[in-house]
Amino acid sequence: MATATFTPRQIEGLIAKGDDIVIYEESVLRLNAWKDKHPGGNFVIQHMVGRDATDEMNISHTVDTLRLINRYRIGRISGRWTTNFTPPIQGGVFRPLDEKDTQDISGRPTSTEELMRSRKVFLNNIEEQKSLDGEATLERKDSAHDDALPAEATLSPNVYTADRVQNDIDTDLSKYPSLDGATQQNIAKKFQTLHQQVRDEGYYECNFSEYGKEMMRYAALFALFTVCLRTGWYFPAACFLGLFWHQIMFTAHDAGHRGITHNFNIDTLIGIFIADFCCGLSIGWWKSSHNVHHLVPNLPEHDPDIQNVPLFATSPTFFSSIKSTYYGTLFPWDAAAGVAVKFQKYTYYPIMAVARFNLYILSWIHLVSPRSRTKGKTWWTWYVEVAGICTYIFLYFYVVLWRSIPTWQARAIFLLTSHLITMPLHVQITLSHWGTSTADLGPSESFAQRQLRTTMDVDCPKWLDFIHGGLQFQAIHHLFPRVPRHNLRRLQSLVKQFCQDTEIEYQIHGFADGNCVVLGKLQQVANQAKMLAACQAHMAATGSSGLH
Repeated sequence: MATATFTPRQIEGLIAKGDDIVIYEESVLRLNAWKDKHPGGNFVIQHMVGRDATDEMNISHTVDTLRLINRYRIGRISGRWTTNFTPPIQGGVFRPLDEKDTQDISGRPTSTEELMRSRKVFLNNIEEQKSLDGEATLERKDSAHDDALPAEATLSPNVYTADRVQNDIDTDLSKYPSLDGATQQNIAKKFQTLHQQVRDEGYYECNFSEYGKEMMRYAALFALFTVCLRTGWYFPAACFLGLFWHQIMFTAHDAGHRGITHNFNIDTLIGIFIADFCCGLSIGWWKSSHNVHHLVPNLPEHDPDIQNVPLFATSPTFFSSIKSTYYGTLFPWDAAAGVAVKFQKYTYYPIMAVARFNLYILSWIHLVSPRSRTKGKTWWTWYVEVAGICTYIFLYFYVVLWRSIPTWQARAIFLLTSHLITMPLHVQITLSHWGTSTADLGPSESFAQRQLRTTMDVDCPKWLDFIHGGLQFQAIHHLFPRVPRHNLRRLQSLVKQFCQDTEIEYQIHGFADGNCVVLGKLQQVANQAKMLAACQAHMAATGSSGLH
């Protein structure tokens, strides 16, 4: 039986009809029927529609799982796939394929050419806007006051925001390899060679002896918590419980990525036991948002891990009141956001200290939402999660807080202390991304370059790995999320060599320096927010609409 072949134009037409078409190793996959059954959530498929997802699929699935994709294969691509589409969820527009339509995408400009052309038009519009704003300023009576303002403050807020976003894009274009097809395909090819080496050299093999050592540490912390609680030493008991939560969640992370046994059912049960039963957090929520984060790291509209307005903003894109494709809600840039972000450098650590309470909220929001009810063979996970979290609530809030601690003051101290102790974990989670780029360079950027551009590692001595859980190697982890974290340090040398070969910057800082990078980024965006407020004040004072 002959194999069907599809041109990019035909694939565009299929997507326009509503098909979820993904390219994998030159095969055309229609994932409509699988999207709602995918254990990793349907958003990860939606972000790959119209793209070559070979690297993303290979690093996220076992070889056995990848063999099953043939059931969704409808044919092969005609020729080489050189141009990714922007997926519909990210705003991509697709033309229906008419019966008389024989035009192929080969006559259209590449995504890189379209990107550069749109940027040229965009920059021309900004310069024209600046000129018009300047002319309008000279005509106003308060021109003396305007002369005292920075030139940027006389721009309309929309133009100022667009200018800052464009500046971030231009900065990355100058620092990283070209987005032309040949360069990015070469990077992808070298990454596939590296990935095969990772497989061949056994980096995916789990060293269970390391988990044995960790289980001894977990047991010791929990035993100390229990002894202190029974003897009435409530403050030390709270500290040991917080340390137990901090340490054991590293293993939940591995289980969520199927990095322990590589068996979905077993690793899911491990993850539910640790996250839901021991810590009161939904592993299903974490996997749903974390999988999206891994595919579109640091994209303000799409990555739920950086959508923290009004408390924090790590990109000027948030000034435009973005709508989250993950949450489906608007993150408005209002007065509250404008005030809070100005001080975000100073509120960063206090908010990280109480961040665990927010994780409870996000877990329950996920569990009561329709997206938590998976179909197919994973239907049972929701029920086990709910049972696990309800058991945690009973044990922690009733048995420990209410029955074991006698006074309200002691209960309050225990509650806050046990949760505040986990603060370093939340700092570490944000450290690897909040100080890096949030620029969207378009669909032509290769998987490896995008991950390395938006992620940084934390340098520390090997004997401190247990504090960071091995996840200080986030850039390496983003390239190979299923590699057990105990193997990430050994893998570092291969990734460094890959970065040298491809001329992609490998971002790594010490823990203290990494904190300075994040605080610097928060201050930079805070300064931009202050300038935006100045633009708004100028517009209000002069009566300018900003629309010239």
